[in-house]
Amino acid sequence: MTQINLNELTHLQAINKKLVAGYHICEQDNLMWQELDQNIDAYSALFSALGNELKHDSRGFYYFSSDESTPNMGKISRAIALTIYILIEHYANTGKDPMRALFDEVNDLELMQTLVQINKHLFDQLEIFSGSDLRKDVYLRMVRLGLAREVEAGFMLQAPIHRYIDALMEVNEETYLTEDEE
Repeated sequence: MTQINLNELTHLQAINKKLVAGYHICEQDNLMWQELDQNIDAYSALFSALGNELKHDSRGFYYFSSDESTPNMGKISRAIALTIYILIEHYANTGKDPMRALFDEVNDLELMQTLVQINKHLFDQLEIFSGSDLRKDVYLRMVRLGLAREVEAGFMLQAPIHRYIDALMEVNEETYLTEDEE
């Protein structure tokens, strides 16, 4: 059993508050990320005793495992997944390396408006009708979940977005396998 010295976990309250709220702590969250990284065994044991499973993704972020069973979270997750999928498609269609652009490009209001206009039929289903709606309903939620950070000109996606990319790849793979079986 891991011995936990709570005095060494100086950011425990802040880390717990963020993770419980669904936030992904990544390298840009300097102090919290460093403390988690340096005390991973203690934090894992403590959170496990409290009924939470701390996950560490090798791409540089921590989060609590969840079943995402609430209807509201499902809607938020669908909106984020759709946005990521459309961003990847948009960058590919403009001749950019989608994975590089996803993390290097600033997502400004003009880009958001373009994405909504081009994919109106998809965003209408999520009740997102403008770039402003996309900013408010998706990007600001991504910030609250640690998936993006707000910068002067818009938003930059962060490493935890890989969870959505992984899920999209899994769905794509399942669809591909199903089509091959038919």
